[in-house]
Amino acid sequence: MTGDENEARLRAQIMLASYANDEQRVREFLNNPAPRLRASALSALVNMEAACEQDGRMAVQDPEPIVRIRACELAPKLPGADYKRLLSDKEYTVIEAACFAVGEMSDGHAVPKLQAIALKHKEPICRESAVAALGAIGDSKAIPCLIEKLNDSHNIRRRAVLALSVFIDDDDALAAIRSRSDDRDWQVRQIVETILFK
Repeated sequence: MTGDENEARLRAQIMLASYANDEQRVREFLNNPAPRLRASALSALVNMEAACEQDGRMAVQDPEPIVRIRACELAPKLPGADYKRLLSDKEYTVIEAACFAVGEMSDGHAVPKLQAIALKHKEPICRESAVAALGAIGDSKAIPCLIEKLNDSHNIRRRAVLALSVFIDDDDALAAIRSRSDDRDWQVRQIVETILFK
């Protein structure tokens, strides 16, 4: 049996233990050397509504990015996870996932770091995820940052327009949305039209 086949067999064991509500068996995999199995066990515990705060704390500190990302994907159902710490992760894929997580948690304390990511991160996918999170959190302090993001790539402009729509009653936000009614990207124009004429 190959390593991949053995891992698939063990993942199936996690799934079966989850269906059987065998928390102890699932927890045995949280310390497995294989990160995919640790991630699967974490998901199983959340699905079983058996995850505790210690599980969340350990998951965001796991040495493997796949586990840290899985922890972010499980927000807001994973207790004890401090996703803000992952906004400074060394792996950009984890940062992207952490932006999603803090947005799901509506964590207003993450706004300054999200703005820094949106404005300065070299990876577009991180900037895009940060913009989306700022919109999800809905803190008006983010409006200037979101307006600036209307000059980024088309994907990020789409996200910025959507995020600004949360602040449609703010004059600056509304003016910024209107300024993109003739954007060179048709999807941006379509989003603007939907927001203004809904």
